[in-house]
Amino acid sequence: MADIIKLLPDHVANQIAAGEVVQRPASVVKELLENAIDAGATLIKLIVKDGGKALIQVVDNGQGMSETDARLSFERHATSKISNAQDLFNLQTKGFRGEALASIAAIAHVDMLTRTEDYEVGTHLKIEGSKVVSQDIVATPKGTSIAVKNLFFNIPARRNFLKSNQVELRHITDEFHRVALVHPAIEFHFYNNGTELFNLPKANERQRISHVFGGKMTERLVPVGEDTEVVKISGFVCKPEFAKKSRGEQFFFANHRFIKSPYLHHAVVSAFEGLIKPDVFPGYFLYLEVDPKSIDINIHPTKTEVKFDDEHTLYAILRSTVKHSLGQFNVAPVLDFEHDPNLDTPYAYKEKDAVLPGVTVDAGFNPFKESVKAPKSSSPVQKQSVKGWETLYQGLEMDEMAAFSSLEIESETEVQGSIYGDAEVETPSGITFQLQRKFVVSTIKSGLLLVHQNRAHERVLFEKFLGEITVKEGISQQLLFPLEVSFSKQDLEILKEVKDSLYNVGFAFENLDQETVKVTGVPVLVSESGIGTVLDRLIADYKEGYEVSVLSQAELIAKTLSKNLAIKTGEILDNESQLALVHDLFGCKEPTLSPSHKKTYTIISDGDIEKKLN
Repeated sequence: MADIIKLLPDHVANQIAAGEVVQRPASVVKELLENAIDAGATLIKLIVKDGGKALIQVVDNGQGMSETDARLSFERHATSKISNAQDLFNLQTKGFRGEALASIAAIAHVDMLTRTEDYEVGTHLKIEGSKVVSQDIVATPKGTSIAVKNLFFNIPARRNFLKSNQVELRHITDEFHRVALVHPAIEFHFYNNGTELFNLPKANERQRISHVFGGKMTERLVPVGEDTEVVKISGFVCKPEFAKKSRGEQFFFANHRFIKSPYLHHAVVSAFEGLIKPDVFPGYFLYLEVDPKSIDINIHPTKTEVKFDDEHTLYAILRSTVKHSLGQFNVAPVLDFEHDPNLDTPYAYKEKDAVLPGVTVDAGFNPFKESVKAPKSSSPVQKQSVKGWETLYQGLEMDEMAAFSSLEIESETEVQGSIYGDAEVETPSGITFQLQRKFVVSTIKSGLLLVHQNRAHERVLFEKFLGEITVKEGISQQLLFPLEVSFSKQDLEILKEVKDSLYNVGFAFENLDQETVKVTGVPVLVSESGIGTVLDRLIADYKEGYEVSVLSQAELIAKTLSKNLAIKTGEILDNESQLALVHDLFGCKEPTLSPSHKKTYTIISDGDIEKKLN
């Protein structure tokens, strides 16, 4: 039998490795930014075009590379970070596998300029699909500039699986946040299609968070700090009143590296128990420092999933630390049975002397003496004379029936069809009642009709909002006092992207170019207190929507609004509202399913009822 196992060519092996390292443009951004940080850069610029599909360029002022290092950096398993297997258990750098640049060069056009401080000239290297096209000596500033163009040019199938430019830019921004937040001592600049999105100067951790997510974030943060033999914890958690319905600002960093840990996330959420509702999530920026030997960061290609040696102890310490910080800064309620705040002296009066009240007496007052009558009021309002009131009705003595001689009554024509469209359900009776504050029950000829009030109202609102966005006839309720809502730069870009659809359903905005947006109008069903929640949920769903579905922008917005504004399970409905909900549901184009594709109603036939009784 002939031998069938062969060694793969290098360019094929590199493309296979690229499948693990480079999943989308954001993966390239992560690798290049981490290389720049490992090179000791104090200034890093990220330049992106067309969501990273056309260009991803990272420019740094780090130590740079020599001519030999520049050429060797694109070879597989070539790295300066480790030299033996023991180094894997004491990692202090970001990248260490030596596959990033080789994988990127296998699926893109790479242009590198680099120079060290010891040389007056640098190296210019061009690589296309793992093949070195040219290598020249050029004059270039100290540091390294790597431009990755035409990503996946030689793998069309992978390129076709990329999302829209807006979605890919969102993923790139997420990676940029993860790197920038953990390195506040480095200055970052982020440009997209020639527009500067972020300009982050050197700062401390709190300032860096406010620079990334807006100035309003500073007042929401509660500092967290604890130093033990197992772990050193620092950072911030957001106050409970600013918890969101979406997983927004939630960041864990272990040894200056962003990580994902559902286990530690549960520790933080449990510390907020009793302070936030079960369906909302707290924000946090937590920095953990542990012994490098007690953490394994090489269990996943992206290095975001890690393994700690003693997770249970870490869980307990993190939970108690967050809980202590919330209590220490009077965020959590504290009961003091000995102190009565009603007895406290106001601060402004602590240094003032008490003033005795004065009593004045009118010695000449006599209650039995007749008082002088007050003069008549000179008010211009005077009683009008009612004489001659009969003349007001002259000319109106016509016959009462004659007044209606020209009135036409519309004939009652037979209604063709059913108001319920094609729904296979008979017309319900006018008698309805609510069951467990969850279902609306009505009788029909063949049995009982059970309508899920939440899902049914979602379907009604979904088709209403979808029609308003399409026809552009949404009714806006203008606010007497505009409401100011703060957004991060990333959320603001999403708001600009969907503003036309929001205008069509009734929203009205001002100052969309600033972090604080004025909301001047809302749809009729949106309460003023719920504006911030609805917009936050809308932005969160829009971030995730294009990843998990093929819904259009209009459908996504209509689905989110209907979900937030629909009648909830547990709400009490009067008889008129119950009947109106049933009629509105069967007036929809698709009454059987909610926007989430769940059944809105069911019918219990007479036969089923009789079987239960037999």
